[in-house]
Amino acid sequence: MPAPIVALAYLLAAALFILGLKGLAHPRTAVRGNLMAALGMLIAVVVTLFDRQIVSFEVILAGLVVGGLFGALLAVRVPMTGMPQMVALLNGFGGIASALVAGAALLEVSGGVMPSLQMAVATAAAGLVGAVTFWGSLVAFIKLQGLALEKPVLLPGRHGILVMVAVLSLALAGWLVADPSNHLAYWALVAAASLLGLLLVIPIGGADMPVVISLLNSYSGLAAAATGFVLQNTMLIIAGALVGAAGLILTSLMSKAMNRSLTNVLFGGFGAQAAAPAASGDVYGGRVKSGTPEEVAMLLEGARRVVIVPGYGMAVAQAQYAVRDLVHLLESRGVEVEFAIHPVAGRMPGHMNVLLAEADIPYDKLKEMDVINPSFQQTDVALVIGANDVTNPVARNTTDSGNPIAGMPILNVDQARAVVVVKRSLSPGFAGIPNPLFAADNTLMLFRDAKQGITDLIAALKQV
Repeated sequence: MPAPIVALAYLLAAALFILGLKGLAHPRTAVRGNLMAALGMLIAVVVTLFDRQIVSFEVILAGLVVGGLFGALLAVRVPMTGMPQMVALLNGFGGIASALVAGAALLEVSGGVMPSLQMAVATAAAGLVGAVTFWGSLVAFIKLQGLALEKPVLLPGRHGILVMVAVLSLALAGWLVADPSNHLAYWALVAAASLLGLLLVIPIGGADMPVVISLLNSYSGLAAAATGFVLQNTMLIIAGALVGAAGLILTSLMSKAMNRSLTNVLFGGFGAQAAAPAASGDVYGGRVKSGTPEEVAMLLEGARRVVIVPGYGMAVAQAQYAVRDLVHLLESRGVEVEFAIHPVAGRMPGHMNVLLAEADIPYDKLKEMDVINPSFQQTDVALVIGANDVTNPVARNTTDSGNPIAGMPILNVDQARAVVVVKRSLSPGFAGIPNPLFAADNTLMLFRDAKQGITDLIAALKQV
């Protein structure tokens, strides 16, 4: 394929990537942005295949069919609540692909001539970051899926071990750069980086998982960019750099939203302390008040302003459509309804925004934490649906070093005149600590699955 055509195609793909990212910044344009980015990737892949002819097209077609079928199956079968795990896996696949491709390129080149310094450095970076991304993402998937390791795993002497493995990885990377014809150095680097990826993520608790996913997404982009330098492919460098930069910016924003240091996240919970959480009996002590849908309906009937706080429980129950119907019913009676969205509600960035947009809830009703918090004192009813850690007043206690959410900004729902929490039980959130909000004097618990609870509430409200 002529070089000018390849360059123009890559330029078009890069422009589509940038416009796609811009579209993803707002729910109203997210679908269009996603389609534009996908079109850009299609152009980039097709042009690269015709230009490089790396393997036979029969093998490429087989890979496309198998990968396409697998991707389509995941798209249909994976529920919205499984998206965080899915994103973690996709990050991992991107990382291991970069590491393997860089290794294969090194084998191919070093079989004939000595690799250049640029290729050696890029290969070392791709192997290091790619392996860290894959194994870190695998641990994140296991944690999010609830298979194991949900609590932080704090190994004795973990800080020293982490430093030693990091130094070993860098030393192996230096060995590879000094002697790029030594294949053993590369695969030893991949092995050490794999251990580093495991050690980085296992100490991180569930409350920080949204930040970790965003960070691993950034890592996958950086690994792809490094592989682009290995292959001298401009498009791969651009795409990887965009993903890496966007992921790092999002990680920084989410860290600030959780009052976490980005350095703390980068080094896998460095400085985290193991502490026994307070017992539920000590926090609740028989003070929890359980209500019925009819009692909650009476509260809502007399309200003039209601703020709904969605959480992971709403996602699990797929209750967003029932919530939409409740909003319509309340608004038909002259009630002002808004949504309070915490930056890390759910288990991935924008989780609640996506769910509510899926139910066609107007975006202007979704208020960010900094915007909605000052108005809770003027709120008649705060309706918390399946949210836990993001409403936990314990976060305001910044002096407790054993508190996993200490200092994390929360939604000030406890300042509303009345609080209704729709939740199946008093079980703790992802941080694993009880929530004193559930036992507050102005709180009424509606112990139900989120979808069933809202449906029963709508039925009761129609009878009032």
